[in-house]
Amino acid sequence: MADYIIDCKGKRFGRVASEIATILQGKKNPSWNPRLAGNDRVIVKNVDQLSFSGKKLEQKVYYSHTTQIGHLKERKVKDVLAKKGAAYVLKKAVFNMLPKNKLRAKRMKRLIFE
Repeated sequence: MADYIIDCKGKRFGRVASEIATILQGKKNPSWNPRLAGNDRVIVKNVDQLSFSGKKLEQKVYYSHTTQIGHLKERKVKDVLAKKGAAYVLKKAVFNMLPKNKLRAKRMKRLIFE
């Protein structure tokens, strides 16, 4: 079991998220097997100092639906960052980058924010 420490100071949001998703899957480990959850943990520091490229803060939108007709909600990344913080946005991005199977919850438990 290895611990990876990632310092987000001055790094781009998407690149950090994809690196974390790769580590959580165990693909950096020579004994990688797609059917296993892996053992590597990721400790993320300075999450609030992530940078977004281009106009992502204004243009990237999160959608949620209440299953009622006409109740599609839109939230811009800028608003979500102000309300819930950068750790929530990064966790959501990594969650969506992982394979959609039973191992996803186990892998997400090994993502730690400091």
